[in-house]
Amino acid sequence: MKSPEDVLKEAILMEKRGQALYNEVSHKSPDPDVKRIFSLMAEEEAMHAAFLSEQLKSFLKNKNFVKLDLKEEVSTLTELIINTNLKDKIEAASFEGAAISAAIELETKSIEVYKKQAKEAIDPHIKEMFEYLARWENTHYEILLKLDEQLKEKIWFSNEFWPF
Repeated sequence: MKSPEDVLKEAILMEKRGQALYNEVSHKSPDPDVKRIFSLMAEEEAMHAAFLSEQLKSFLKNKNFVKLDLKEEVSTLTELIINTNLKDKIEAASFEGAAISAAIELETKSIEVYKKQAKEAIDPHIKEMFEYLARWENTHYEILLKLDEQLKEKIWFSNEFWPF
């Protein structure tokens, strides 16, 4: 079992990698709506990394986390993706499509790490913290997965992969 501080260090690195990926997609995409979505996702990853850094500092100093205000994060990304018709602006086999697929893997890894740590935690506060983080990352995962499914469906229709 990894220590909470080791998991937090790993989590901060995962968030920074996600941020770098989203920033790269934002900078390279020619479409302003795609740029905006990925820029917003990069900002959220930066906020996650800052939050985790504060938790790490607290844990190293006090062997406890900063008290959580356990309001679930409400992401505006889902609404923004729907309103911008993002699926019509991204090709499944494009750089942006590949980045979405890579981002799904990053989010999946984060969720797995947090769930495992929550399951193994003895301290109820540590357990609560990692359960919260797993739900937090699941928000991005669900958004990205839905977008990826829409992109796949779009390419299936345009290439007549359907058997009917």
